Amino acid sequence: MADDQREGVYGAPPAALAPTAPGAMQLSPLVPGSAAFETLADGALVRIAIAAPAGTLERRYTLAQALRTLAPGGRLTALAPKDKGGARIRGELEGFGCSVQETSKQHHRICAADRPDRVDGLDAAIAAGSSQSPPGLGLWSQPGVFSWDRVDPGSALLAAALPALAGAGADLGCGVGFLALKVLASPAVTRLALLDIDRRATQAAQRNIDDPRAAFAWADVRAWPAPDGLDFVVMNPPFHDGGAEDRALGQAFIRRAAQMLRKGGRCWLVANRHLPYEAVLAEAFAAVTPRADAGGYKVLEAER
Repeated sequence: MADDQREGVYGAPPAALAPTAPGAMQLSPLVPGSAAFETLADGALVRIAIAAPAGTLERRYTLAQALRTLAPGGRLTALAPKDKGGARIRGELEGFGCSVQETSKQHHRICAADRPDRVDGLDAAIAAGSSQSPPGLGLWSQPGVFSWDRVDPGSALLAAALPALAGAGADLGCGVGFLALKVLASPAVTRLALLDIDRRATQAAQRNIDDPRAAFAWADVRAWPAPDGLDFVVMNPPFHDGGAEDRALGQAFIRRAAQMLRKGGRCWLVANRHLPYEAVLAEAFAAVTPRADAGGYKVLEAER
């Protein structure tokens, strides 16, 4: 490994709080094309900066993988907003055996530590945050994936409303494949592209779906060189980016779906009832029909 690749970065920690080298290896599963912690040997890195995830199991997994891949004496910097896991980072690193220097700046807790010769509890934290099949879901998943341990109620409402689809289609933001399994239950479906920005989700979907009609892509919908002329699109579009609500994200999904569909093709989507998607749907589609409304969610069918 080249010297400039022995530094890692996870996510996008603010440069003013945790500067990284230009050649640092990106390790976040939410950055398509990045490397994966799991592929790195023990002690492969000398420095790593982490924008720590908010979820406990995901964050502890990430910190443990960082310590595993750091050489003894290697420098770890982990930070997060205080109310999104930042207040817990110090205790978690100390639990692994690190001596931690903690500072606060720009509403973040910033924890720095040199990897000790001996670290404790890494295997347990990695196992708890690794790929697994939660009883409440019944599919392969991983902490950090959207609705990782249970069926999302919006997706469940959309699955119940979907008719038997036909032809070629796409599942945008496929997650672990819950909706795709419903779609592929129709023998009239000829092919289905499953796309997600989360590498862990696409890997789980590949384990959950054994069907030659399915193709998987780890990519950002907004940048994906999507096929056109599709017969249908299904989606539960995201509306958070970096933990903050971003309505433009779901709207971008809708516009991309319209670009993929043939004239007369249909987009089926579910969204939280408060999200203002009707206007962009009306701009991009010839007709929009409400199909279900329950539990704070709405299902809409749009015809190209």
